Amino acid sequence: MMHLIFAACMLLSAGLWDTATALAGQTLDRVRANEAVRCGVSEGLPGFGLKDPAGRWQGFNVDFCRAVAASALGNPDKVVFIPVSTANRLPILLSGKIDLLMRSTTYTFEREAALGVHFAGIYFYDGGAIMVSRRSGVRNIAELNGATICVGKRTTYETHLEDYFSQRGWTYKLLSIETLAGIRETFFGGQCQALCSDRSELAAIRLLAPGGPQEYDILPEVISKEPLGPVVRRGDEEWFTLIKWVLFALIEAEERGVTQANVRTLRNSSTDPGLRRFLDSDSLPEKSLGISPGWVVRVIEAVGNYGEIYERHLGSQSRLKLDRGLNRLWTQGGLMYSPPFR
Repeated sequence: MMHLIFAACMLLSAGLWDTATALAGQTLDRVRANEAVRCGVSEGLPGFGLKDPAGRWQGFNVDFCRAVAASALGNPDKVVFIPVSTANRLPILLSGKIDLLMRSTTYTFEREAALGVHFAGIYFYDGGAIMVSRRSGVRNIAELNGATICVGKRTTYETHLEDYFSQRGWTYKLLSIETLAGIRETFFGGQCQALCSDRSELAAIRLLAPGGPQEYDILPEVISKEPLGPVVRRGDEEWFTLIKWVLFALIEAEERGVTQANVRTLRNSSTDPGLRRFLDSDSLPEKSLGISPGWVVRVIEAVGNYGEIYERHLGSQSRLKLDRGLNRLWTQGGLMYSPPFR
């Protein structure tokens, strides 16, 4: 009986292997036809998505888009970056104009259940905060009772502020703004006394302040949980699965000590069976998703592991110098954790 079961499993595996490219999914087929991943990013936010003086996009979110292109197309440069605002990011994704949304978007029940999208994991654990002018003398949120507060239109902060202030019996005037440029102009122009957003986004916006970042303070209170994730349209499980495992590969690589500099050497010389399995990705899962063997090596060679990407754009090597906090590996007291690659 065991021999019969084994033979049946082998035949099933062989059948799946032969028809794997048919399972690749419509999005990957379209990406291949376009020879590019169309990636929705911010309109220009330091650390996350911003064009450098040479016109090349740089940032934490940008590198994730390149990692996806490396896995799906074999070339990290085959990405078309499409700037989107907080107000139009999800409609643009649902319209099919982009294949992947990588513009800081909070993973919520309402968005995933009601809007027809999937969050392919969490790539950044953030929290809601409020920024004020240092000259205002405001040192805590209680001092903003009755203030005008700016937020991005169609962000979670339209609800979070209402919850936070109403629980404490405070009042405020909400000013919702559609674009990042509009937010900067309104807040730095003094039309609102405070700006509410992700703590990381506030740190990035502060770098763009006309008088320099030292003119603005981010208040210490955290008003909400803001887990940020890559977003795809619902209905293409293969594309969703690929995006999710690209994220896991970046995390797993950091945990295993695989870097942009040593990935090729480790692939060729390591005697660790688990590491070799992780890097020698030429098995049924890859075939089922319709991607070429060696995709993990391509991803890490293109952008590095999760920690390298973080430090380069958000951490010690960046202007933001954000502490990793919950974005550390689970082995270092954080929440970043990958399922097994087997």
